Amino acid sequence: MRLLAPTFSLVALALTACAVQTPQEQLAPASPTVRLCEGNNCSELPRNVATFRGEPVNPEAERRLAALVQKAEADPRAAYDLGLRYLRGDGVERNSYQAIEWMRKAGDAGHGAAQFALGRLYLLGFEEMGPDPAEAEAWLSRAAAKGFKEAKRLLPQAQAAKQNAHARYQAIEDERKSWNSWYVGAPYYMVWGSSGWYYR
Repeated sequence: MRLLAPTFSLVALALTACAVQTPQEQLAPASPTVRLCEGNNCSELPRNVATFRGEPVNPEAERRLAALVQKAEADPRAAYDLGLRYLRGDGVERNSYQAIEWMRKAGDAGHGAAQFALGRLYLLGFEEMGPDPAEAEAWLSRAAAKGFKEAKRLLPQAQAAKQNAHARYQAIEDERKSWNSWYVGAPYYMVWGSSGWYYR
């Protein structure tokens, strides 16, 4: 209860400050300036001043990216290149989601290098994405069928990881089922009666 008193006091103080203003004062137009501080330097600036200083847009880079995206929509080699550029941050902002999306587009169109790259990414995991052995196996199988030796070498690892993941899932599922039967069937020590709680 001791913690509630200061909070209550602050809320009451804020409401009191609002109540002191008349409706006309509350609806009055805002000041044409605003106080902005940068470090220890503060100044009054016009309210419509632009303060965001983002990266300058490079029209040439934007044009090149748009042209590559257009090619990537139609050609799996260009889709692979675009995915690789997003992985590396080469000419574009690094973006693992976009990288995988473009690699998948190329891989689905039969591009072997993209299939291998996806298999490896899913086997090892990448940045915020954890491993997915089933996806790794699927992509590595497709790349191995195209003759990628490294995909053939990694395929047994993906298959073993998939088996381990399945075994872990099955063990957790079995435990969950046994837990359900335990907590549903476990007896209580105490029950309620006419004179209150008593032990069985």
